[in-house]
Amino acid sequence: MKITLNPTTTPFNLDYTLQCGQVFRWEKHGDWWYAIVAKKATKIRQTSNVLEFEGVDASFIEKCFRLHDPLPLILSKISRDAHIRNAIQNFHGLRLVRQDPWECLISYICATYKNIPAIQNMIGNLSRQFGHEITLDNHSLYTFPNPTTLAKANITELTRCKLGFRAKNVHETAKKVDTQTVRLAELETMPYEAAKNELLKLPGVGEKVADCVLLFSLNKLEAFPVDVWIKKTILENYHEYLNIAFVQKALKKKSLTPSEYRQIGSFARGYFGEYAGYAQQYLFHHERSVCQAV
Repeated sequence: MKITLNPTTTPFNLDYTLQCGQVFRWEKHGDWWYAIVAKKATKIRQTSNVLEFEGVDASFIEKCFRLHDPLPLILSKISRDAHIRNAIQNFHGLRLVRQDPWECLISYICATYKNIPAIQNMIGNLSRQFGHEITLDNHSLYTFPNPTTLAKANITELTRCKLGFRAKNVHETAKKVDTQTVRLAELETMPYEAAKNELLKLPGVGEKVADCVLLFSLNKLEAFPVDVWIKKTILENYHEYLNIAFVQKALKKKSLTPSEYRQIGSFARGYFGEYAGYAQQYLFHHERSVCQAV
């Protein structure tokens, strides 16, 4: 199947979107990207303004890649200074991916203190160990294990997936989701702060993990996850809007306290507005790309 996009009204760049660090289970082979999304094996590629895909229908692709988001309007609203305008120019067409809340939650619990290759390895191990194999074009893909499966797993099995200390958090969170102590689907209808507070009750979920889950799977586009890359770019490029003592203190250490994290997030939501999450992803990908190129 195919979708032809209007580059003026619906700009989209598949590679930027899937390579910017927001998703962990898409694999590129040749021109095609492969993944299992919502238990469906799919592949997709982009040639100019044409998306070609198999395994799912057009409405699924439109929802997954948020093609209905008014990206030109969003970019115009967040384009408030030269720094982010540069990021937008370099990665124009990058969109947020609409992820499954459960898979997103576990993925970002695993992401704590790990780089992207290590995260991909852990999530891949979990899927191979507890999911089901589906073959597409001779590529082995695996479904993501459901809450019941991970709740019934033992810590030894989870540790074998290279989760380390995260194994206990994954196990305990799976039990809470499986018993519906926390109902992930209901969080989307709640205000940002209320939904975040619910997520923070889960083992292994801190400020950043909660914001990632809210932004990437629960439609809270104002969420602004802060990691080392975002901390760096905000403190270096937006320090004039922050307390100078706070900036000097934060620059001297790698981590942020919950209070410091919230201070940066609060600034970003106020500065970039309702689409702060899009600003975060452009700034994140730009900062990481610049530093890796040096």
